[in-house]
Amino acid sequence: MLSKKFPFKSSYKKKLFHAARSFSNVTWLDSHSSKEQYGTEDLLVGLGKKSELKVDAGQAFEALTDYLQDQKWAFGYFSYDLKNELNTSFSSKNKDGLAFPDLYFFEPELIVRIQGKEVELMSENASLLDRFSKDLNGEELTDKPQVKSTKPVIGSRLSKSEYLEKVRLIKQRIKKGDIYELNFCHEFFAEDVTLDAFSLYEELVAHSPTPFSSFLKTGDRYVLCASPERFLKKSGSTVLTQPIKGTIKRGATVQEDEQLKKQLFQDPKERSENVMIVDLVRNDLSRIAQDGSVKVDELFGIYTFSQVHQMISTVSCQVDSKLSSVDIIQQCFPMGSMTGAPKMKAIELIEQYEETKRSVFSGSIGYFKPNGDFDFNVVIRSLFYNTQKAYLSFSVGGAITDQSIPEKEYEETLLKAQSLLAILS
Repeated sequence: MLSKKFPFKSSYKKKLFHAARSFSNVTWLDSHSSKEQYGTEDLLVGLGKKSELKVDAGQAFEALTDYLQDQKWAFGYFSYDLKNELNTSFSSKNKDGLAFPDLYFFEPELIVRIQGKEVELMSENASLLDRFSKDLNGEELTDKPQVKSTKPVIGSRLSKSEYLEKVRLIKQRIKKGDIYELNFCHEFFAEDVTLDAFSLYEELVAHSPTPFSSFLKTGDRYVLCASPERFLKKSGSTVLTQPIKGTIKRGATVQEDEQLKKQLFQDPKERSENVMIVDLVRNDLSRIAQDGSVKVDELFGIYTFSQVHQMISTVSCQVDSKLSSVDIIQQCFPMGSMTGAPKMKAIELIEQYEETKRSVFSGSIGYFKPNGDFDFNVVIRSLFYNTQKAYLSFSVGGAITDQSIPEKEYEETLLKAQSLLAILS
């Protein structure tokens, strides 16, 4: 693969995002220069499509293993509904207004990496490499024509009273001992929508910049993601996961902000939820780890974002060298922070109590490198848009435990939805 490197200029990101409009396939992975401990690139972008893999649950993980055999860069997503490959009794029969494939990956024509003060362009097409290099270093780009947008009328798949009743029913299952914790989500949606997804994403990340934000375009389908959470990263023989459990709003003053962070750190319910998920992901990693290598690198870390504070823990291991990258992801999928404990029972009950097929929501977006390393987020705080169906959707949720108060759980979902509702209004 050919490569060009040159010093970074502040104008490049805007130019690059505008240029991405002309490509049928785009994956834009932006850490917003996050100082989080395990960051890799500041920005990694895949543009254009040399090849693609588009399959539904059945033998999707096997198909992906075959697709990656020739050691290529691949960008794309795992939808939550790939859970159906884990157990023959699992299915996804709830309403699906989006119609996204369960798994989608593509090999880009052009890859752009920005790290620190350096830009790298990579492509096998020398003329594309030269043209893009000249475009980035040329005059300021004029604004691209935007799609004329209509203001969406947002509806909720569940009323407040319906949500509260379902939480009460879930708590009854917890009291019976069927489950300890369940991640329960509900959908907001709009129909007959016309939107400029590129402009909307710029608004989203301006309002809520996060270390695992992403923009995904695959033909007529878009994901606009402002996620603060990593699902799984492989670097050499090290694999780590960083589940989030615990959320509280930001304060109006520095003093209030610090008090709220302290309140979150000390909250027994939030700590209990976080520990349960840490135990779950330790168990997941133990299936792929070298003996005795699973460790908790950080427990109850409090991280601050533009809208909320979050409680994040980090768990890592040294991976069994016999396993492929796809094997590692399959063994840990779907992520424990979006299911519950025990995981298999939680997956079963999520399908029973939720109204909507999750699709890419609570799945994962990211990339594979040719050497088998990878990095994938958790798809939360995200908008999903199918231009052909003119359907817009986003979902929010939280962990339900025996200590959950239904009214407070509902309020937490609205807090998580604020950044999305703000840009849509």
